[in-house]
Amino acid sequence: MSDETKYQKALRDAVQVYQSLAPLEPALETAGAWCVEALRAGGKVLACGNGGSGSDAQHFIAELMGRYLADRPALAAVALSADTSILTAIGNDYAYDQIFSRQVRGLGKAGDVLVVFTSSGNSPNILRALEAARQLQMRSVGFLGRGGGKAKDMVDCALLVPDAVTARVQEAHHFLLHALMDTIEAGM
Repeated sequence: MSDETKYQKALRDAVQVYQSLAPLEPALETAGAWCVEALRAGGKVLACGNGGSGSDAQHFIAELMGRYLADRPALAAVALSADTSILTAIGNDYAYDQIFSRQVRGLGKAGDVLVVFTSSGNSPNILRALEAARQLQMRSVGFLGRGGGKAKDMVDCALLVPDAVTARVQEAHHFLLHALMDTIEAGM
Protein backbone atom coordinates (compact mmCIF):
# COMPACT_ATOMS: atom_id res chain seq x y z
CA MET A 1 0.00 0.00 0.00
CA SER A 2 1.31 3.44 -0.92
CA ASP A 3 1.93 6.14 1.65
CA GLU A 4 0.62 8.69 -0.85
CA THR A 5 -2.51 10.48 0.35
CA LYS A 6 -5.49 11.17 -1.90
CA TYR A 7 -4.49 14.82 -1.96
CA GLN A 8 -0.90 14.00 -2.99
CA LYS A 9 -2.15 11.68 -5.75
CA ALA A 10 -4.59 14.32 -7.02
CA LEU A 11 -1.81 16.91 -7.03
CA ARG A 12 0.59 14.55 -8.84
CA ASP A 13 -2.08 13.67 -11.40
CA ALA A 14 -2.97 17.36 -11.94
CA VAL A 15 0.68 18.26 -12.54
CA GLN A 16 0.99 15.45 -15.10
CA VAL A 17 -2.14 16.62 -16.90
CA TYR A 18 -0.91 20.22 -16.99
CA GLN A 19 2.44 19.07 -18.37
CA SER A 20 0.59 17.20 -21.13
CA LEU A 21 -0.98 20.45 -22.39
CA ALA A 22 2.16 21.91 -24.03
CA PRO A 23 1.33 20.48 -27.50
CA LEU A 24 -2.00 22.38 -27.44
CA GLU A 25 -0.35 25.80 -27.78
CA PRO A 26 -0.74 26.04 -31.59
CA ALA A 27 -4.44 25.08 -31.37
CA LEU A 28 -4.94 27.57 -28.54
CA GLU A 29 -3.34 30.33 -30.63
CA THR A 30 -5.63 29.43 -33.54
CA ALA A 31 -8.72 29.52 -31.30
CA GLY A 32 -7.66 32.89 -29.92
CA ALA A 33 -7.05 34.33 -33.39
CA TRP A 34 -10.50 33.16 -34.53
CA CYS A 35 -12.18 34.77 -31.52
CA VAL A 36 -10.29 38.03 -32.06
CA GLU A 37 -11.15 37.99 -35.78
CA ALA A 38 -14.84 37.45 -35.05
CA LEU A 39 -14.98 40.12 -32.35
CA ARG A 40 -13.08 42.72 -34.41
CA ALA A 41 -15.47 42.11 -37.32
CA GLY A 42 -18.51 42.85 -35.14
CA GLY A 43 -19.31 39.18 -34.53
CA LYS A 44 -19.66 37.28 -31.32
CA VAL A 45 -18.53 34.28 -29.34
CA LEU A 46 -21.14 31.76 -28.17
CA ALA A 47 -20.30 29.11 -25.56
CA CYS A 48 -22.09 26.11 -24.10
CA GLY A 49 -21.65 23.03 -21.96
CA ASN A 50 -23.56 20.83 -19.53
CA GLY A 51 -23.20 20.78 -15.74
CA GLY A 52 -19.70 21.81 -14.67
CA SER A 53 -18.81 22.34 -18.32
CA GLY A 54 -21.77 24.72 -18.55
CA SER A 55 -20.26 26.64 -15.66
CA ASP A 56 -16.97 26.74 -17.56
CA ALA A 57 -18.80 28.20 -20.57
CA GLN A 58 -20.36 30.87 -18.36
CA HIS A 59 -16.98 31.61 -16.76
CA PHE A 60 -15.44 32.12 -20.21
CA ILE A 61 -18.23 34.44 -21.32
CA ALA A 62 -17.98 36.41 -18.05
CA GLU A 63 -14.29 37.02 -18.78
CA LEU A 64 -15.18 38.31 -22.26
CA MET A 65 -18.13 40.49 -21.22
CA GLY A 66 -16.57 41.75 -17.99
CA ARG A 67 -12.84 41.82 -17.73
CA TYR A 68 -10.08 39.31 -17.44
CA LEU A 69 -6.79 41.14 -16.83
CA ALA A 70 -7.16 44.30 -18.88
CA ASP A 71 -9.64 47.14 -18.58
CA ARG A 72 -11.24 47.12 -22.02
CA PRO A 73 -14.66 47.40 -23.62
CA ALA A 74 -17.03 44.46 -23.21
CA LEU A 75 -16.68 41.83 -25.94
CA ALA A 76 -19.80 40.39 -27.61
CA ALA A 77 -20.37 36.98 -26.09
CA VAL A 78 -23.29 34.81 -24.95
CA ALA A 79 -23.35 31.78 -22.63
CA LEU A 80 -26.00 29.46 -24.08
CA SER A 81 -26.22 27.52 -20.81
CA ALA A 82 -27.11 30.54 -18.66
CA ASP A 83 -30.78 31.36 -19.31
CA THR A 84 -32.97 28.81 -17.53
CA SER A 85 -36.15 30.10 -19.18
CA ILE A 86 -34.71 29.53 -22.66
CA LEU A 87 -33.26 26.14 -21.69
CA THR A 88 -36.48 24.86 -20.17
CA ALA A 89 -38.70 26.28 -22.92
CA ILE A 90 -36.66 24.66 -25.69
CA GLY A 91 -36.25 21.45 -23.70
CA ASN A 92 -39.99 21.26 -23.06
CA ASP A 93 -41.31 22.46 -26.42
CA TYR A 94 -38.75 20.69 -28.62
CA ALA A 95 -36.18 18.39 -26.99
CA TYR A 96 -33.26 18.61 -24.58
CA ASP A 97 -30.82 17.82 -27.37
CA GLN A 98 -31.88 21.09 -29.07
CA ILE A 99 -31.29 23.48 -26.13
CA PHE A 100 -28.05 24.80 -27.61
CA SER A 101 -28.53 24.27 -31.36
CA ARG A 102 -31.72 26.34 -31.41
CA GLN A 103 -29.89 29.20 -29.70
CA VAL A 104 -26.96 28.87 -32.12
CA ARG A 105 -29.41 29.18 -35.00
CA GLY A 106 -31.09 32.21 -33.42
CA LEU A 107 -27.94 34.08 -32.38
CA GLY A 108 -25.11 32.85 -34.58
CA LYS A 109 -24.01 33.95 -38.02
CA ALA A 110 -21.16 33.20 -40.40
CA GLY A 111 -17.87 34.32 -38.91
CA ASP A 112 -18.97 33.92 -35.28
CA VAL A 113 -17.28 31.36 -33.03
CA LEU A 114 -18.97 28.59 -31.01
CA VAL A 115 -16.94 27.33 -28.06
CA VAL A 116 -18.09 24.05 -26.51
CA PHE A 117 -16.97 22.59 -23.20
CA THR A 118 -17.44 18.85 -22.82
CA SER A 119 -15.40 16.32 -20.89
CA SER A 120 -16.89 13.38 -22.81
CA GLY A 121 -17.44 14.88 -26.26
CA ASN A 122 -20.59 12.84 -26.70
CA SER A 123 -23.45 14.94 -25.32
CA PRO A 124 -26.19 15.04 -27.97
CA ASN A 125 -27.00 18.71 -27.30
CA ILE A 126 -23.35 19.68 -27.82
CA LEU A 127 -23.14 17.65 -31.03
CA ARG A 128 -26.30 19.30 -32.39
CA ALA A 129 -24.91 22.75 -31.52
CA LEU A 130 -21.75 21.91 -33.49
CA GLU A 131 -23.87 20.78 -36.45
CA ALA A 132 -25.81 24.06 -36.34
CA ALA A 133 -22.61 26.10 -36.17
CA ARG A 134 -21.20 24.29 -39.20
CA GLN A 135 -24.42 24.90 -41.16
CA LEU A 136 -24.16 28.62 -40.36
CA GLN A 137 -20.47 28.71 -41.36
CA MET A 138 -19.35 29.51 -37.84
CA ARG A 139 -16.01 28.31 -36.55
CA SER A 140 -16.04 25.96 -33.58
CA VAL A 141 -13.60 25.35 -30.74
CA GLY A 142 -13.91 22.35 -28.45
CA PHE A 143 -12.58 22.10 -24.91
CA LEU A 144 -12.57 18.30 -24.81
CA GLY A 145 -11.41 15.36 -22.68
CA ARG A 146 -11.44 11.56 -22.64
CA GLY A 147 -10.30 11.19 -26.24
CA GLY A 148 -12.67 13.87 -27.51
CA GLY A 149 -15.64 11.63 -28.27
CA LYS A 150 -17.72 12.38 -31.37
CA ALA A 151 -17.11 16.12 -30.92
CA LYS A 152 -13.42 15.70 -31.74
CA ASP A 153 -14.24 15.14 -35.41
CA MET A 154 -16.87 17.89 -35.49
CA VAL A 155 -14.96 20.86 -34.05
CA ASP A 156 -12.73 23.02 -36.22
CA CYS A 157 -10.18 23.41 -33.42
CA ALA A 158 -9.81 20.84 -30.63
CA LEU A 159 -8.29 21.62 -27.24
CA LEU A 160 -8.21 17.99 -26.13
CA VAL A 161 -7.03 17.29 -22.58
CA PRO A 162 -5.54 13.79 -22.73
CA ASP A 163 -7.05 12.43 -19.53
CA ALA A 164 -10.12 10.40 -18.59
CA VAL A 165 -10.73 11.79 -15.08
CA THR A 166 -13.42 14.48 -15.29
CA ALA A 167 -11.97 16.51 -12.42
CA ARG A 168 -8.52 16.69 -14.03
CA VAL A 169 -10.05 17.51 -17.44
CA GLN A 170 -12.12 20.36 -16.01
CA GLU A 171 -9.13 21.74 -14.09
CA ALA A 172 -7.13 21.76 -17.31
CA HIS A 173 -10.05 23.41 -19.12
CA HIS A 174 -9.86 26.26 -16.58
CA PHE A 175 -6.17 26.73 -17.32
CA LEU A 176 -6.78 26.62 -21.08
CA LEU A 177 -9.72 29.04 -20.76
CA HIS A 178 -7.44 31.58 -19.06
CA ALA A 179 -4.66 30.99 -21.60
CA LEU A 180 -7.23 31.60 -24.35
CA MET A 181 -8.23 34.84 -22.64
CA ASP A 182 -4.56 35.91 -22.57
CA THR A 183 -4.48 35.44 -26.36
CA ILE A 184 -7.79 37.22 -26.93
CA GLU A 185 -6.94 40.23 -24.79
CA ALA A 186 -3.52 40.54 -26.42
CA GLY A 187 -5.25 40.61 -29.83
CA MET A 188 -7.88 43.17 -28.96
